Amino acid sequence: MVFKRWFGRFSVKQQSAVSEPDKLRAALGRIQAGDEALREKLIQDYRPFILKSTSRFCKRYIDPVRDDEFSIAMIAFNEAIEHFSPASGRSFTGFAETVIRRRLIDYIRREKRHRQTVPSGSFDQEGELEDSLQAAWIQQAVSRFHLDRDAEERRLEIEDFAAELKGYGIRFAELAECSPKHEDSRRLLQGIALRLADQDCLWGMLVDKRRLPVKELMEQSSVSRKTIERNRKYLIAIAVLLRGHYPYLEDYLLLRPGRQPLERKQNQEQAAGGRNR
Repeated sequence: MVFKRWFGRFSVKQQSAVSEPDKLRAALGRIQAGDEALREKLIQDYRPFILKSTSRFCKRYIDPVRDDEFSIAMIAFNEAIEHFSPASGRSFTGFAETVIRRRLIDYIRREKRHRQTVPSGSFDQEGELEDSLQAAWIQQAVSRFHLDRDAEERRLEIEDFAAELKGYGIRFAELAECSPKHEDSRRLLQGIALRLADQDCLWGMLVDKRRLPVKELMEQSSVSRKTIERNRKYLIAIAVLLRGHYPYLEDYLLLRPGRQPLERKQNQEQAAGGRNR
């Protein structure tokens, strides 16, 4: 039921013997190693992509000179350059667009909180009723905008998640059927998926070979091979969710900090206890 309720680009031509994606990955590696001149060139080369992504998110024309949203998107693109990892299995442009959307959402929410802190006494005395009605209408419009934006962000997030799962041979429609029905089973499997997501060596095996490191998970989790293999799709889906950046889906599946799987909470409490001794 959990998955049933929720789950109901930019390309470049290849040149010579080396494809553009390979060139891009090589360029990103050089930038992350400290090539700042190449960073500036890449940002300028992808400026149309950044503008297009920002306009698509805001659903209006974005003026690169006047609109703060474009500056936010440029900073987000630079952040994407810094944090992109080919081992994630995602394309750089898909990852960059996700980071841009996240930062624009953060910006809009900050603006919303700022507007809500404006004192009511700041309105002019004359036409107070008219101003209050106008303020109420604006607030309602802003709320509607955020509801629509959240719905759009959920849709895009689900699309990103589905695309990433496809690389492991998992279809979205299968998740409803493979999700454990009992809470104890879900907690056990979420704990195993947490190990898979948190340990780079295990995650690397999954990404490189596109299959679960069954033996290693058996040894660490003390569960049978049958249990792991029978729940393969669920384990991979939860690990991808935890390893990636899917705040809406994580919130709904109770996987974010403060509402974590039992094993993550216990591990953190034990670690904290060890530090306090």
